[in-house]
Amino acid sequence: MKNATQRPVGRRGFLRTAAGAAAFGLGGSFWDDATLEAAPQNVNRNSRPSQLKITDLRVAVVKDAPMTCPLLRLDTNQGLVGWGEVRDGASKTYALMLKSRILGENPCDVDRIFRKIKQFGFHARQGGGVCGIEMALWDLAGKAYNVPVYQMLGGKFRDRIRGYADTTQSKDPTEFGRRLKARKDQGFTFLKMDLGYQLVADTPGTVTMPAGMTPHELRNTQHMFTGIELTDKGVAMLAEYVAKVREQVGMEIPLAADHFGHIGVNSCIKLGRALQPYNMAWLEDMIPWQHAELWKKITDAIEVPTLTGEDIYLKEDFVKLAQMHAVDILHPDLATSGGILETKKIGDMIQDYGVPMAMHFAGTPISCMANVHCAAATENFLVLEQHSVDVPWWDDLVTGIEKPIVNQGFVKVPEGPGLGVELNLEVVRQHLAPGEQLFAPTPEWDKERSHDRLWSFDYRMAEPPVANPRRAD
Repeated sequence: MKNATQRPVGRRGFLRTAAGAAAFGLGGSFWDDATLEAAPQNVNRNSRPSQLKITDLRVAVVKDAPMTCPLLRLDTNQGLVGWGEVRDGASKTYALMLKSRILGENPCDVDRIFRKIKQFGFHARQGGGVCGIEMALWDLAGKAYNVPVYQMLGGKFRDRIRGYADTTQSKDPTEFGRRLKARKDQGFTFLKMDLGYQLVADTPGTVTMPAGMTPHELRNTQHMFTGIELTDKGVAMLAEYVAKVREQVGMEIPLAADHFGHIGVNSCIKLGRALQPYNMAWLEDMIPWQHAELWKKITDAIEVPTLTGEDIYLKEDFVKLAQMHAVDILHPDLATSGGILETKKIGDMIQDYGVPMAMHFAGTPISCMANVHCAAATENFLVLEQHSVDVPWWDDLVTGIEKPIVNQGFVKVPEGPGLGVELNLEVVRQHLAPGEQLFAPTPEWDKERSHDRLWSFDYRMAEPPVANPRRAD
């Protein structure tokens, strides 16, 4: 049994001990074979990264965080566990279908595995499975090498991450302004508000729209195709609403706006011009992100910053929008955009076009930490959304980190290995969605097989060529 006072000898300690022995003539040559063979025995290894393998993937779906969030657990042959998270509101199946494709892989090969599975993601929530697994791979790689994720991304530009928050809506702008001011009093240095046409639609003469539209039609018809437009009266009332909010929070703090409703491009332009006196930080997702030319039309017509991006998967469409200067700020959700490394690439690439990167987020502390590491390592990062300020048990979902996690509007970048947090399983169990279990086995997903290659397959090359084949008669 090791003596209670004995500690592992590190590299410097080993060199000091060996050098001292050589100086006093204790035991011949310093670099003799016995010394070299003994040296590795004193190294404290938590893991052998080159031999690490993924052995299992399991899920636990949490509700009311404030969204429904599927949490992921990747197990390994060395006892290390990696945590990830599928995007809020998405299906756990997006991750489970990838299980058979990552079993047996070394999770430290993060980029190679991501490139293997990224074909199974898509825009919006469909990217959630790929991104959740990518988070867990980084968590495992960091634990294997005993370093925080941000360090593996090249280091950090900042020690704490600025957050922004909104609050519950009220049609009374003075009351809503008071609620938003409370966020400022909590320490938030950046605010956001919802500004939908529904705030004024009860007043006659504010909105024109086809009669008889169902809620389903309103939710699922893109903005340009609804026929809904704001009147001058409606625009003026929305601008007055913002003016009264500004009276409560002041002009000094950045104030962004979102959720305008499915209004047409010309209404977006009219509203944007009317909001100019209130120095908005940005106008978010006024129309769907896919319509880059229409976004550029809006951006060029107003003097308030525009923003989109929370539903874009992978870097290519972000770069297109940046190249066109179609919007002023891009806004990936890391749980959709491709995960930690892809989102850092997005930030780095759009920076070349002078575009800052804000980050959308609405999940548990697991996804929050993935965002925090990425934001720390990305120079043109602006601010990270915080949706869970009013969830009393949100911090309790994890251990190993300074709390409150969001402190005076900022999150401190963790220094622990990987994402820097561990799940508190008992708290997760208390907040499982109905019918869900706590990381139950998923053997039904172990052996799904498909030929996933994205280019044509030449069956004649299925077997290696025969050496020196006989000439056919």
